[in-house]
Amino acid sequence: MKERLSSVAKVTLKVQEFRLREKSILDCAERLFIEMGEDRVTVEMIAEAVGVGKGTIYKHFETKNQIYLLLMLRYEESLAQVFTGLADNLDPEAVFREFLRFRVQDPDRYLLFDRLEGKLVAENALPEMVDKLHAVRMSNREFLGSFIAKRIAAGKLLDAPVEYHIGAAWALVHGACSLIKSDFYTRYIGRPDDFIEFLLDIGVRMANRRSRHEGQRHEDH
Repeated sequence: MKERLSSVAKVTLKVQEFRLREKSILDCAERLFIEMGEDRVTVEMIAEAVGVGKGTIYKHFETKNQIYLLLMLRYEESLAQVFTGLADNLDPEAVFREFLRFRVQDPDRYLLFDRLEGKLVAENALPEMVDKLHAVRMSNREFLGSFIAKRIAAGKLLDAPVEYHIGAAWALVHGACSLIKSDFYTRYIGRPDDFIEFLLDIGVRMANRRSRHEGQRHEDH
């Protein structure tokens, strides 16, 4: 019986070690993609950064495209966890603010994954994994969409299609991340943390129905 338990423990330990090594590979790959650009990073570079042989990388991942997609899945699943933590939050602006914060607070990751998705779609690479990524993203979209729909029904947001609100948020995030990483514009912005908070304040109120109506009344006078 002890020998059997010992065998089970060994298998469990090996599984844990495999998962930890896989996480280390993904972490190192993401860092290298951001620092050097994904096209310049080779499997050999990733292996050297992790401290393993090239063959070990291929025990976990068949191609770089698979690494790309697993990183993107991990990113979207992290947002899902943020939403889960906000499910019972009574602050009407909290969900939208934290969605924006999640995207904008790490512009390098956002811009990396935006580039990677364009490449993967163009190559029609690993369609089943892409479908899984889109399923996670749609789940996040539905959570955010249901929050927006409730705010519209309560008269707090402009009565426009939910997709318009989500699209406006995406446009704000995409522009903000590009701007934060622009050497030219960052000379004038100053502290990025202060700028991000300013953007979040704008983002959660940009489609606020009352603010728009109040602004119109002031113009009329």
